[in-house]
Amino acid sequence: MPDTKTPAKKIITKLFKKYPDPAIALRFSNPFELLIATILSAQCPDTRVNQVTEKLFRRYQTAEQFAQSDNETLEREISSITYYRSKAKTIIECCRKLASDFHGDVPQTIDQLVVLPGVGRKTANVILGCAFGQQAIAVDTHVLRVASRLGFSQSKNADKMEQELMLQIPPDRWTRFSLALILHGRETCAAKNPRCSICVLYSECAWPEKETYKNKGNAAF
Repeated sequence: MPDTKTPAKKIITKLFKKYPDPAIALRFSNPFELLIATILSAQCPDTRVNQVTEKLFRRYQTAEQFAQSDNETLEREISSITYYRSKAKTIIECCRKLASDFHGDVPQTIDQLVVLPGVGRKTANVILGCAFGQQAIAVDTHVLRVASRLGFSQSKNADKMEQELMLQIPPDRWTRFSLALILHGRETCAAKNPRCSICVLYSECAWPEKETYKNKGNAAF
């Protein structure tokens, strides 16, 4: 169960002050491009994905074009991406499903999105929130870590944490909150050596180890 004592309102206020307009780092011009980019981004830096998709999206512009590609060709074009072989296969299978079941269009509901190969709830929520403007909480490794440290949820399961966060965060702030939390996880609340000494959420944070990392820094609270 979510921790009802978590000072959600204060955390949201401070988080949004630091990140007034949080955005996803992946570059895309339409929902289909974001779908492909998000599949490629699994365990791979967004900067690398953006380098690859800059050329990739000039060659492949529709689901049908990806669906007609062969694995070896696509593998070569995304070879600098981690797990490029499995991702090439997944993208082709995903695009074939899109072409056959959705006329090549990216669906706009989570139930339809998660039937696509390579699409789980995190990817689906990224697409819904960032491409379609719907309210959705995308739980990636950063959100799992930061939300846990802040006391929102102790679940290590992304789907369960998503449901717990939905109970604590106002629905009209879901997308913005998760994007801001991702940025905070990358810039401050890192997995190793978090920068607690400069964290704007320090006073609201429930993480027992924060004092240790605060003392490693130079800033005073």
